[in-house]
Amino acid sequence: MKLGTGIGWRPEIEDAVEALPGIDWVEAVAENICTDHLPASLERLRERGVTVVPHGVSLGLGGADRPDAGRLADLAARAVLLGTPLVTEHIAFVRAGGPLTASPGLEAGHLLPVPRTWDALEVLCENVRIAQDALPVPLALENIAALVSWPGEELTEGQFLAELVERTGVRLLIDVANLHTNHVNRGEDPATALDELPVEAIAYVHVAGGVEKDGVWHDTHAHPVTRPVLDVLAELRSRVDPPGVLLERDDDFPPAAELAGELTAIRATLATAACAPAPARRRPARPSEPAGRTAGARLRVGTAQAALLSSLVAGAPAPEGFDHRRLGVQSRALAAKRADVVAKVAPELPEILGDGYRTAFLGYAGSRPMSAGYRRDALDFAEQLLVAGRPADDAARLRLTHWWQDRAAPRPPRRTTRIARAARAALMGR
Repeated sequence: MKLGTGIGWRPEIEDAVEALPGIDWVEAVAENICTDHLPASLERLRERGVTVVPHGVSLGLGGADRPDAGRLADLAARAVLLGTPLVTEHIAFVRAGGPLTASPGLEAGHLLPVPRTWDALEVLCENVRIAQDALPVPLALENIAALVSWPGEELTEGQFLAELVERTGVRLLIDVANLHTNHVNRGEDPATALDELPVEAIAYVHVAGGVEKDGVWHDTHAHPVTRPVLDVLAELRSRVDPPGVLLERDDDFPPAAELAGELTAIRATLATAACAPAPARRRPARPSEPAGRTAGARLRVGTAQAALLSSLVAGAPAPEGFDHRRLGVQSRALAAKRADVVAKVAPELPEILGDGYRTAFLGYAGSRPMSAGYRRDALDFAEQLLVAGRPADDAARLRLTHWWQDRAAPRPPRRTTRIARAARAALMGR
């Protein structure tokens, strides 16, 4: 299956994406697409013959629990709606706790790395098989960027991915920016990872930008693609001709001309890197009798992931063996991510709160871990502010009250109610 050159479709740049020359396919965040109808822009792209691939972010296939049947059904419905040749997700966990570990259920709000252990691999493989059985098209999984390393890992990233492919037949989505991130943050050589993973299983490749701060690489998807990331792409191209390559951008979108320039740089990198035969892969020594232990592995993995997530979002002590400074960086990054996403799903909140939004939200996030989705998070944040008598400005507090009432209610407000509120707000603004 040849995809060609693509770009991540986002509503903020839909016009630019439609106008960019040489775009063979696009990738859309699955959770941002309804299961029964498509945005007009994606409809137009499909009518032009542009392939649209849904890219999931919330399954948490690397988590200790089995995949949620409802989430799988929604992803399957989106695949059918789009007529896509495959769907993609991440090798990550996004939630932990709950009945399995008899602890509070917590949401990370972002992708977190799984430990590269035989236990975690056992759990991941079973979860992948469950997902494959529920989806109408093939599944490909992405390697993620990480700020922290798990202590006591038993496999390298390349070995972990190779074992996953051999046991499940799943395809791979290799993000070269994430390989660079893990090089800076965890000292892992991208070339070694590429040597160890089965490059013939690659479905497509991600290329994205980031930024380095205080020796830590942040995979922001909000900065230009750097030369080191293109160098990793060249390393990959020297081993295999990937079926597809896609530019990702999620925030701080540049003008269309800059996006076109990055796509040109990607094409040039692919064109100039020569492909040579891949070296023989080194197989790790498997533990004795690894099969049939998934139930115990789920509990062990779940306990470890719950302890880590509790440290990152609920102020629990850091688990033994982790770098405390890096955990602090990751914790702050998760809180900042929550603030950014809530501002997108509920744009009225930063509008009502003004410059005080971010400080107020980070204060809230420090004491209230996320236990449901971002929309629930926005409601809980607004409720906490109102209970505390905030914001201090009467008009802003009234607007926030109405916003919370409207979204917490089972039905939207009637037109007469909206008119009365607008009139009251106008009078208070005099």
